Amino acid sequence: MGANIVLIGMSGAGKSTLGVLLAKALGMDFVDTDILMQRKYGLLLPEILESYGIDGFLEREEAVVSELRLSGSVVATGGSVVYSERAMQALSRDGRLVYLYVAYPELISRIQDITTRGVVFRRGGSLRGVYDERLPLYEKYADVKLDESGKSVEQCVAELVAILGES
Repeated sequence: MGANIVLIGMSGAGKSTLGVLLAKALGMDFVDTDILMQRKYGLLLPEILESYGIDGFLEREEAVVSELRLSGSVVATGGSVVYSERAMQALSRDGRLVYLYVAYPELISRIQDITTRGVVFRRGGSLRGVYDERLPLYEKYADVKLDESGKSVEQCVAELVAILGES
């Protein structure tokens, strides 16, 4: 069936929303690793964070992602997956990693309530701190970077279809 297309980026970058539309446009399956985690543990992401703490959440995320055996799928990952070298190696082994970049001011306007998203950051930390910490990791692992600044979801999907079709 072919390689996967793996979407990485911050919470609010549109990995799930864009991923569904990209999968439809390319005739691929769609998988959301956050949903897989919720199903496996029977809890919502914020509840997993509360129950197991940050380190426990990251361990569970790494396990779920590293155990994936997919082909021909668009995969939306949780924003914190880049903290795991093991998970990132597994994702890159089976697919191309696409970093959905959103500038910080636009990201803030997209995220209404950070508590419902299960965003992983330490007590006393901030969304800005997490953003600055993760950016180099997304850059490190990405095969393709899509700057979403000022673009609609449809424009981003069309641009990605073109980029992925060229290579």
